Amino acid sequence: MSTLSYAAKDSATMLRRNLRHALRYPSMTVSVVGMPIIMLLLFVDVFGGAMSSSLAGASNNATTYIDAAYINAGYINYVVPGILVMTVGSGSMPTAVAVCTDMTEGIVARFRTMAISRASILTGHVVGSMIQTMVSVGLVVGVSLLMGFRPTADPVRWIVAITVLALLALALTWLAVALGLVTKTPEAASNVVLPLFLLPFISSAFVPLATMPRGVRWFAQYQPFTPIIDTLRGLLMGAPIGKSAVIAVAWCVCIALAGYLWARTVFNRGPAH
Repeated sequence: MSTLSYAAKDSATMLRRNLRHALRYPSMTVSVVGMPIIMLLLFVDVFGGAMSSSLAGASNNATTYIDAAYINAGYINYVVPGILVMTVGSGSMPTAVAVCTDMTEGIVARFRTMAISRASILTGHVVGSMIQTMVSVGLVVGVSLLMGFRPTADPVRWIVAITVLALLALALTWLAVALGLVTKTPEAASNVVLPLFLLPFISSAFVPLATMPRGVRWFAQYQPFTPIIDTLRGLLMGAPIGKSAVIAVAWCVCIALAGYLWARTVFNRGPAH
């Protein structure tokens, strides 16, 4: 059996381990899925009327494109792409906590003494987290459809949208793994990834950029989540995407590469706790 086959077999074993842990301790997984759904209910049912007015005002701005479908069909069509990105961001929390727990409880030190691929330890976390995150995304989409979300995307656009979400999940998962490796306690790990969930609030997720003050608008325009959200919104609602897709993919690739290299460097350095 080749080295690659051994690594794949060991990675599958680590993946089963991580999925069993998720099933054994479902409270964090449920909270990760539940928070985006709560945000969806809050912004659609509580703030939806006021937010729709913001969309209507922005649509009159000659420099801002707001598809009429967002206004005519309801605010939910505008907000769901941002909620989906928040769902991916919230999935990074259990990943960072699980990695930190493994490092601090000594199991990784035990794995290092065994005849297994060292890369499989982190690979199992990444693949397991991506599976859980994409399942969470599916659940949020289902709830959104029940609440009145009516995307106009054809199958090809759906596939591209799912690919973008999967690429974002890969990027944030590797970043979460790196953060889990450098934190000293699981509690700290759960806090250090909070910006990945909160940063979409300062983006085009809930209101158009044209409605923001100049300084906030500048930050929102150039932070990573805005082009990703705009790309998803365009794909799902049939709106023009422009250059946001290229920027979104570039951000995802850069974050994934940075997270992977950081995680590999810290992990190969040995235990730091």
